[in-house]
Amino acid sequence: MTFIQSAAELGNQYRDDRVLRSQLARSLPAAMREGIAPELDELGAHAADAWRRARERSAPEPVLTQWDSQGRRIDRIELTPAWHESREIAARFGLVAAGHEDTYAEHARVHQFAMVYLHHVASAFFTCPLAMTDGAATCLKAAANTELLARAWPRYLSRDPQTFWISGQWMTETPGGSDVGNSETVARSDESGRWRLYGRKWFTSAVQADTALALARIDGAGDGADALTLFYLEPRDADGRWRDLAINRLKPKLGTRELPSAETELLGVPGTPVAGVGHGVRAIAPMLNVTRSWNAVCAIATMRRAIALARDYATRRRAFGRLLIEHPLHQTTLGGMQADFEAAFQLTFHVAELLGRAQHGKADADEAALLRLLTPLAKLWTGKLAVALCSEAIECLGGAGYIEDSGLPQLLRDAQVLPIWEGTTNVLSLDVLRVLRNPAAFGAWQAAFDALLQTVDATGLQPAAAALRAGADELAARLAALAAQPERLEAAARELALALARHFAAALLLRQAAWSLAHENDERACAAARRFVAGCTGAPVAQADDDARLARDA
Repeated sequence: MTFIQSAAELGNQYRDDRVLRSQLARSLPAAMREGIAPELDELGAHAADAWRRARERSAPEPVLTQWDSQGRRIDRIELTPAWHESREIAARFGLVAAGHEDTYAEHARVHQFAMVYLHHVASAFFTCPLAMTDGAATCLKAAANTELLARAWPRYLSRDPQTFWISGQWMTETPGGSDVGNSETVARSDESGRWRLYGRKWFTSAVQADTALALARIDGAGDGADALTLFYLEPRDADGRWRDLAINRLKPKLGTRELPSAETELLGVPGTPVAGVGHGVRAIAPMLNVTRSWNAVCAIATMRRAIALARDYATRRRAFGRLLIEHPLHQTTLGGMQADFEAAFQLTFHVAELLGRAQHGKADADEAALLRLLTPLAKLWTGKLAVALCSEAIECLGGAGYIEDSGLPQLLRDAQVLPIWEGTTNVLSLDVLRVLRNPAAFGAWQAAFDALLQTVDATGLQPAAAALRAGADELAARLAALAAQPERLEAAARELALALARHFAAALLLRQAAWSLAHENDERACAAARRFVAGCTGAPVAQADDDARLARDA
């Protein structure tokens, strides 16, 4: 046995990412791009180095020690080295702060999410508490709670690892996850007038976070979601001891194993209402656009990593007399993966653009309506797609991909959480139907869709644009036909939501392709757009060499 197959390798993940660099070139001012390029380059280099180091060691997991040697309950959690490293990186690069600072105004979210996109896979899912911290900051700001803002806001946005705080979300209980109306945790006022929470939280992600937002029902309040109150918690005291809280166990999860998720007992944890008493679910709403956007960004980052590994391996592995990358069928497989990823990338970063505009008061009514619709669409589609592309990437490597040391099995396990967190595909599909009850939402979708296609003037993209317009017309007719049939409309919600996401993503990709061709003389985005529209509509608009071009990304 003298032959040893070389493994897939990664280069600088910023320099090697043509899609990200082209997107930033189109959407950001030149001076801003030059200003942020060094930190993006540093994160791209770190991503490759972290991947290499992870392949050289066994994957560690957090460890819970519930009792000390004298029988005292301590519930000490030892975190992994990658988690400690990611906390430092998150603070230093301002992975939360960048989304809220005024430095780049309405472009702040694009800047922030470009960094998150590059760092996600290397972060050991530290992006989970970062998303929740971003959401917590958004909630406190929306509630205009001056006391909590004064205490937590500077720490959430700190760029100093010593003062940087992260937040968790303690919502899920055994009676319900997405359906939080059945929550059983209660809040009682103690003799000093301080609220204290009692109950069991079945799934607390990042249990080691410095703060948390939790839902509880004030003792004696009525049933249902409206009777819940949103509380701000600091679960540990200044010495790091739990404040009337017990960790029952760390969750034995399919993936995201470096992320310490726990079952907890709240035994009188002190809390402060975020937005007054009651209507806690309504108080959570401002964070949803934020955390769902994070989910989508992490999904496309996962796709990009899977494809990069599959592509590099295809340039190294020989089978049946030639490199995998030279086989037409393998080119078709890689080409389809790349096209799907590019479309998902465009949709996700368009949501980031809209979020930044809305946050800085630059979004008009149509853009605000479009953001509300596109956010759940982007989250639900990219979450499902990340799982599919990771699975396909494993298959691209064959048996080598199935081996744990390749890193791809962990990538697939971790990806599986993306369609679940922040609302499953079905839950978000129903949310899309709620949004569509407002005619302005679909009107904004149609107007933006039409405006995107009007920018597509390249001759080689016209057949794809025409096919996509026809597909959108059919989709609009289907929605109209189902509008008066609520049972059938609900049954079709997932199919419709995925179609809305894919059609809008295709229009965005066509716009980017036309821009890339005109300004960069680069036809690769055109190949991706044609390939994706062909898959989206069934129209034969792809060209013969599109898959080969996309497979090599050259």
